[in-house]
Formats: sequence, C-alpha cells, structure tokens
Amino acid sequence: MSKRKLTRRQAWRIEKIQKEREERAAKRDQRADDKLGESNLGPEQSGLIVTHYGTQVMVEDTATGEAKRCHFRSNLGGLVTGDRVAWRDGNPYGVVVARSERETALMRPDPYGAMKTVAANIDRIVIVIAPYPEPHFNLIDRYLVAAEAIGIEPALVINKIDLIDDNQRAKVESIHTLYQELGYQVILAAAKEDQGLKPLREYLAHFTSVFVGQSGVGKSSLVNALLPEVNSRVGDLSERLTGTHTTTSAQLYHILTGGELIDSPGIREFGLWHIEPDDVLAGFKEFRPFIGACKFRDCSHTVEPGCAILQALEDGKISPGRLASYRHILADLHPGRA
Repeated sequence: MSKRKLTRRQAWRIEKIQKEREERAAKRDQRADDKLGESNLGPEQSGLIVTHYGTQVMVEDTATGEAKRCHFRSNLGGLVTGDRVAWRDGNPYGVVVARSERETALMRPDPYGAMKTVAANIDRIVIVIAPYPEPHFNLIDRYLVAAEAIGIEPALVINKIDLIDDNQRAKVESIHTLYQELGYQVILAAAKEDQGLKPLREYLAHFTSVFVGQSGVGKSSLVNALLPEVNSRVGDLSERLTGTHTTTSAQLYHILTGGELIDSPGIREFGLWHIEPDDVLAGFKEFRPFIGACKFRDCSHTVEPGCAILQALEDGKISPGRLASYRHILADLHPGRA
C-alpha cells in the first residue's frame, strides 16, 4: 500500500511544529551552557554515547565504564548512539564538548524525506531470516545492497533452525550455500536452545552490530537471549533519570560475552533509502569485476551487445537469480531504469 501524501498545509504545519521544537531545544541547550560554566567542569575525557534523550545524552566513560547524563554543546549538531565523544564532568550533568569523526553512519529518512543519522560507528549489519515467514532471495538482496551502499559489512543469520521442516529445508539450504559462496558470513541460530546462540555470540564478540530483518523472524528473541540483563538495566536507568525525557532513539548494549549491540525498532526496519542505480549495481558484490567493462557507457545490462554483466551471466560467473533480483530492486527504486 502506498503512503498517503501530505497536503501542503499539513506539510507546512508539521514543519512549523518541528521548527518550534528545535527552537525550544536550542534555548534549553543555551540555558544549560550558561548554567554549566567552564569553571564548574572537570577535564576532558573520552566517552561513548549509549543512549539519546532528546536534548541530552547518556555518555559512558571510556576509562571507567560509568555512565553520566550529559548536555551537549549546540554547535556539535546532531549526536547519535554510537558516537565517540570528548566530554567534561559536572554536577549534576556533564557536557559533551566534541565528537570524533564517524567511521560509519546508519541513516533513514525523517518525516520530510531528508536523510537522518540514527546510529554511528557500526561494524556489522546482521540480517536475520527464518524458515517462517518464508525467506525470499530478493528481500535478502535488498538488505545486502543497502548495507554495501553505506559501507557496513553485512552478515546473514538463519534463525529458528529448530523449526526447519521438509517444506523449507531445501530453500534454507540453498540460501546458506549461495550467500556463503558469495563470501558472506552465514550463521545458524536458535534462540530457544542452549547451544543455539554459541556461533552467533562468537561472531558478535568482535564487533558493534545491529539486527535487521522482516517482522516475525525472531529479532527480539535474539536480542533478549543475547542481553538477558537489559530489562534490569533499563529499569535502573529509568529510576535514575528524572523529568520527562524518555528514550526515543537507539540504545547501545554491551554483550556479556563480548561485542556491542545497538538496538531500536527504527534500526530493525532499516532498508533501501534513496540509493542510486550505480549503488544498486555495486551492491551485488560478484558484479563488481564487470562494472565499467560494457561496450556502452549507458548500458542497462538487459539486451545490449557487449554487455559485460550479460557475458558474466553466460559464463556462469553471475547467477540468473541474482541478476533477476538486481533488476527487481532497480525497478522498484527507479521505475523505467531496469
């Protein structure tokens, strides 16, 4: 179902409300800056933003692991979970004074269609699928293309392996084989079994990761199994944080067996946003050796003579299914270009 378009008046009203909120937030920031004079603050130290609370953030001190609620200087622009920052301690709040350059940024459209960063410094996008709902190659490829386009390495988790039956066994095995042969990390998991998470825990221990995937594949079950202490931690934070601020963005959690997980409903819905045709093509990693080798510069890779992609298909270096998936994604994002 297509999204309902806003009328001009509705769009104007939404923009007006957003501007008013931003102005109020800026005034609060300025009042906080005025209250926290430089003489009241401690020395600069390194930290990691683990939660965002509207006009404030929770910063975890890199040296001690202790968390401190902080204001941030208005000239820093937007801060997000995963940002590495410099901050100064104060009473009762600290102040973030600088942000390190981001290695990666996960983005999604805001209500006006502009791209907004929702998390930073992610090492892996973990695509979760399951025997049910039935997994589709095209959906997996969409996630892979989106991850490749923003430069974050994807991995594939086949969850609920304990539920694989004869109806889905062949398809799940073909998915496992195809993406493993393409060079992607493929991990089998079962959140309800004692040993079902061991390979996933071992993989995640080295990275800061996010889970993505369609509804019903068990993302929440995996998060709960990996982070059994989360509910108590969230409750503890709620008791310490007074006022009307609530968590509206991603949160970063430390997995007890190693690694970090950034999680929020918005991140789990990550997908293809404003990706150009060339990025779609490059998102199919086995296509890359042939990009730029076509006879015609504007080759559509459909019927043109001298097309390197079609020749690779004929030579068995590209699978028909993956080429069909590329065309399907391109047709969805850029009608008339496939």
